Amino acid sequence: MLAFLSHGLLNLPWWGYLLVTLVLMQITILSVTIFLHRCQAHRALDLHPIASHFFRFWLWMTTGMVTKEWTAIHRKHHSKVETDDDPHSPQIKGLATVVWQGAELYKKEARNAETLERFGQGTPDDWIERNVYTNHSALGIAIMLVIDLALFGVLGLTIWALQMSNIPFFAAGVINGVAHYWGYRNFECQDASRNITPLALFLGGEELHNNHHTYGTSAKFSVKWWEFDIGWMFIRCMQIFGLAKPKRIPPKAILQADKASIDIETLKAIITNRFYVMARYSKDVIMPVLRAERQRASDAGGAMLSRIRKLLVRDTSLVDSSKKQQLETVLQTHQLLNVVYQYRLKLQNIWARSTASQKELVEALQEWCRQAEATGIEALREFVKHLKTYVPQQV
Repeated sequence: MLAFLSHGLLNLPWWGYLLVTLVLMQITILSVTIFLHRCQAHRALDLHPIASHFFRFWLWMTTGMVTKEWTAIHRKHHSKVETDDDPHSPQIKGLATVVWQGAELYKKEARNAETLERFGQGTPDDWIERNVYTNHSALGIAIMLVIDLALFGVLGLTIWALQMSNIPFFAAGVINGVAHYWGYRNFECQDASRNITPLALFLGGEELHNNHHTYGTSAKFSVKWWEFDIGWMFIRCMQIFGLAKPKRIPPKAILQADKASIDIETLKAIITNRFYVMARYSKDVIMPVLRAERQRASDAGGAMLSRIRKLLVRDTSLVDSSKKQQLETVLQTHQLLNVVYQYRLKLQNIWARSTASQKELVEALQEWCRQAEATGIEALREFVKHLKTYVPQQV
C-alpha cells in the first residue's frame, strides 16, 4: 500500500516521470495551438470530429478553459492588437504584467459578455459543451489530479501542478507577452509581434508569432526554410490519417525570370506577397543605402544612423511621435536615404488604396517603377527588375 502511494500504478524511474511530464505538457500545448488557435480561432484547418473532441476533452482536464472564451479573447486580440482594447498587449500593459499575470488578464476578459458575443461565434455548442465542459470546467482538472495520483503516486501532485501551470505561464504569459516584445521579425505587419526562435518546438510552433500575425489564417506558422513549426508537423501527420485538413498556408512568391513588365498578373502576385515584397525592399534597397550612408558619415552621424535602422523598415503605425521626429531629422540630412524611404511608403500606399480599380492600381505600380528607375539609384533599379518578375501562384 505504501509503495502504491509513493510510486502509483506505474512505478517509473526518475527519468520516466520527467519524460511523462514533458509528454503530457506537450499534448496540452498541441491541443491549444492545433484546436483552439489554428482551428477554432482562425479557421485555418478542419479537424475530424474524433480529433476535435479529443482536444476538447484533453483541454477540459488539463486547463479547464472554455473553447468559446479562449477563441473570443484571441480573436479580439487580433482585432484590437496593441491598442487599449487588446486583452493582453505587453506594449500597453507592460511585459511583466502579461508574463506573470497573463492568466488573470484572460479570466478578466472572459467575464466580458460583449467580447464573448461578438468574437465567440462558431465555436462548439453541443450538449456536452454546454452541460459539462462549460458548466463544470473545474471538474476535469479534479479528474486529472486523481488520475495523476493513481498513476504516479505522490509525485503525481507535482506532475499535476506542472500541467496546470503549463498554459497559464507559457501560453498566456510567454507567447502573449514575450512574443510581442522580443525576438526577430520576418515581416513588418501592423503590430509588435516577434518570432522568439526559428525552431518552434516546445510551445507547439507558437514561437513563430510574427509569422502568425502576418498570415493569421494560415495553418502553418513557419515561412523560411530554416524555421520549424512542430504544430504544423503534427497537422501534416494527422492529415495522413484523415484527421486534419489545412485550408490555408502562407503564399509562396513565384518569379518568372524572363518577365520584364508590370501587368495585372504582376499586381495580383505583388499584393498577395506584399509582406515578402516589403521585406525584400528593406533588405535590398534600404539596408544597402543605409550602409553606404554610414560609411560616409562621421562617428556621431554613423551612430545616429544606426539608431534609426529599425525605424526605416517599421510600419509607421508602430512608430511614436518622438521616434518619427528623430527619423525625419536624420532623413533631412541624408537625401539618398530619404529618397528610398519615401519610395517604400509610396509602394505600400499603392495596395492600401482600397477604392481604386485594378486598372488604376496597375497604372500606379507602373508609374512607381518608372519613377524609381529614373532616380538613378542602382538598388532601386535592381529592385524594379525583381518586382517585374512576380507572377501569381498557381492554385
